[in-house]
Amino acid sequence: MKVHSLESLAALDGDGLRYAVFLNECPLRCVYCHNPDTWNACAGKEFSPQELFSKIRRYRPYFRSGGGVTFSGGEPLLQAEGINELAALLRTESIDYALDTCGCVALTDPVRQAIDGAGLVICDLKFPDTENFRFYTGGDFSVVLQFLRYLAESGKRTWVRTVIVPGINDSREWLDRYLAVLRPFSAVIEKYELLGYHTMGAFKYKLLGLNNPLANCPALDPQRLYELQDYISRKQ
Repeated sequence: MKVHSLESLAALDGDGLRYAVFLNECPLRCVYCHNPDTWNACAGKEFSPQELFSKIRRYRPYFRSGGGVTFSGGEPLLQAEGINELAALLRTESIDYALDTCGCVALTDPVRQAIDGAGLVICDLKFPDTENFRFYTGGDFSVVLQFLRYLAESGKRTWVRTVIVPGINDSREWLDRYLAVLRPFSAVIEKYELLGYHTMGAFKYKLLGLNNPLANCPALDPQRLYELQDYISRKQ
């Protein structure tokens, strides 16, 4: 498995304390991406599922409060076969895992297996329509809808997140459009969380020699994020 980085005690990527495994490669090129260093499928350090399991199992005592492993990225489901191998090892220690995904992946048999085995799926809903999704991420919105439909039909515990970028999708009108997309899947969605765009990853574009489409975009004001999250909460 190609691993970008590991975080031993993550607290924001699922229930309880998590061991976060950030995997390389992503099918999207989001204009606001803060980890462009995960795009390259050939980058990162190679680990076997057994090697990762040996690292993870050391933290098992911290998972007693409902924690576990979170596979993130990049897009973790592009390495679904490796996740499934590691998941089989995690089950021997009764360790739960979550998936933090963009949902823009084909529902192959290995991907379905990885979803079915997860205790939680955290899906990043980038944009709420075909045109904007393609323009700002380069991806296919219909694939995301199929992914969300599969989660709903499977009864999978789901959290949804959306990054809010100043001047792009930071209005109530935009949020109404996101909510309309999610409404048919509301039975499995436990939480819809907004994340503020930040500039902490801007330096990576320079290091990698990449053009940063949002080089002059400021971080989202925390008060504005609070107001928009409050609006979401009242509308649900």
